Amino acid sequence: MHPMAEAKTKPTSSSVESYILAIADQARRDDCEALVKLMSNASKQPAVMWGTAIVGFGTYKYPLAGGKVGEICAVGFSSRKGDISIYGVTVEKVDPVLLSKLGKHKLGKGCLYVATLADVDLKVLEELIAEASQSKQAKLGRPPDA
Repeated sequence: MHPMAEAKTKPTSSSVESYILAIADQARRDDCEALVKLMSNASKQPAVMWGTAIVGFGTYKYPLAGGKVGEICAVGFSSRKGDISIYGVTVEKVDPVLLSKLGKHKLGKGCLYVATLADVDLKVLEELIAEASQSKQAKLGRPPDA
């Protein structure tokens, strides 16, 4: 692979714990610690830093032009300035009924944005994450807990 074509966001050996401890706001830090547990449980994958600011769970490979394959975390999150961005749960087909039960959130391109975990139903969020993770693992041709 040509060095210029490498993905910018890839798994690193950086510490998830250090990333979370560096979040200045205590309430946001608590939410992110809770998200690590919830997403790890829902995806059945350990937390891994992707790049400098995404906590990811599992791997998702997707086709690129010219027969190449890209790779990103199957699901993940990042603490951003205004919201917590949750990745990978809205890319595939999402159950609109389940999404309607989530609570206060915004949708963006491939992202779900929440201001705080208190705004959403954590059981619904966990179900959305589990469904997205399982769907992506199935595309890899192996069971979600492999």
